Amino acid sequence: MHVNAGASTPPIVQYGADGDDDTAAHSHETSVESIVHSFEEADQQHDVDLSGYAFEDWFCLTLFWIMAALVFLQFFTRYVLNNSFAWTEELAVYALIGVVFMGSAMCVRICRHIQVDFLYRYLPKGLARVLATLIDVLRTVFFGYAVWLVYVYIDLVGVEPMTTIMWNKSYVYWLALAGFVMMFVRSIQVSVQNWRQGYSSLENPAAYQSLD
Repeated sequence: MHVNAGASTPPIVQYGADGDDDTAAHSHETSVESIVHSFEEADQQHDVDLSGYAFEDWFCLTLFWIMAALVFLQFFTRYVLNNSFAWTEELAVYALIGVVFMGSAMCVRICRHIQVDFLYRYLPKGLARVLATLIDVLRTVFFGYAVWLVYVYIDLVGVEPMTTIMWNKSYVYWLALAGFVMMFVRSIQVSVQNWRQGYSSLENPAAYQSLD
């Protein structure tokens, strides 16, 4: 009895055929086009609005780019010219100090400092309003006291010179003082706003999520 072995051989399936490649390429092209189209729609539907930014925002942005330029200059002189400018590092640190204190004023204005609102979820509305108002008052008093402390500190050691450049360190201290003054002013404004609207970011965090 003769058995034809070739008759029982299963058919060979070829993967990666031209049809599959065309489908994958078309799918990839469609996904890229959809992404590009979504960006075009976003550009058309959303106009640039800079009204939400205040003085401290622009001041921080300016100081940040000054700091970035100083760091780049330090890198260039150290690794390219092999002759580092020592004053660039010190001035970059002082610029960072200004960014920190003025940026803190920005965080006060938009209520973005670290805070714990867990307890307010379980407190009665009236008690929560009293505690939130007390916190607004204490925060404002603290910033006012910090303004006075920094001013006294400037009066005591403000004539101290910088390390690498013959400038007065009072410039840096005045930046810190300006930051605390802005925090004090913004804290008053936030407290008045919370009083008028009847809640703060502690009592109603969802109302502030749109600011992110």
